[in-house]
Amino acid sequence: MSANEVLAYYTRPGPLSDAGAHHDALLALPADVPGLLAAVQGALVHQDLTGLYGFALPEDRRDTAHFRATAGILDRILAEDRRPLTEAREPERRFACTCRTFTLVTVAALRAHGVPARARCGFGNYFPAPGWHIDHWVAEYWNGERWILSDAQMDPIQVKEFGLDFDPADVPRDKFVVAGQAWNAYRAGDIDADKCGLPGIPGESGPWWIAANLIRDTAALSNMELLPWDLWGAIPEPEDEIGPDLTALFDELATTTADPATAAEVRSRYATDERLRVPDQVRNAVRQAAEPVIPAS
Repeated sequence: MSANEVLAYYTRPGPLSDAGAHHDALLALPADVPGLLAAVQGALVHQDLTGLYGFALPEDRRDTAHFRATAGILDRILAEDRRPLTEAREPERRFACTCRTFTLVTVAALRAHGVPARARCGFGNYFPAPGWHIDHWVAEYWNGERWILSDAQMDPIQVKEFGLDFDPADVPRDKFVVAGQAWNAYRAGDIDADKCGLPGIPGESGPWWIAANLIRDTAALSNMELLPWDLWGAIPEPEDEIGPDLTALFDELATTTADPATAAEVRSRYATDERLRVPDQVRNAVRQAAEPVIPAS
């Protein structure tokens, strides 16, 4: 696959990054990355960080974090407030979600503007939990010379709260570690896998979490950006043993995906390995239910 073919692939929307009838709404957003990130931040709020914005999220509003498709996300945002997406909503009226939604909408908007972009699943080490690599998603876009990581969730309030010393529009690769990098570091003994995941929650970290994010990253690189808690195929759970066959698979995926220059090559493996491909239905681990990936129209 040529470099031009790779860039063209990441300019086209996938099943979940397709804005559908809202394509023009994304086109109306700023084309420059800092302006685009600010616009996305004006429409979304992280469901677990609403206290930073002065309000508590009602439990009945947490369901929106389960929305998988960009079209459905924009349907809800624009149904509740018909103003253009360029006009920031008050924090308590923003669409409640997680880092994955910030990433997905950013990727969809970049692609609408003709910018090659893709979602990356991995770990951030810029949160207030020393020594931890925390489960996180960011966007990765091509600026004409290199692939750049951008964290749309990190608005000025969070930049200040978390004491970030870098521009969230250009996240250093030692600050956000894609899942393949984390797996390689774990295998080399360079990071503690038991500090990869979610701090403060027993059982929510370990090699299995790195492996799960590696499969999610592989799917995202194949334009299937699933929820952080969706399970399918070879994604391990805490009680599962990662045997030699799976270890070999994860080593292969990590080698390919850790480097942004070769990450797209994992698409061929994804297409031919049923352990990696996203099926029509996945298991939502939060809801403990099987759900269709693409909502019925």
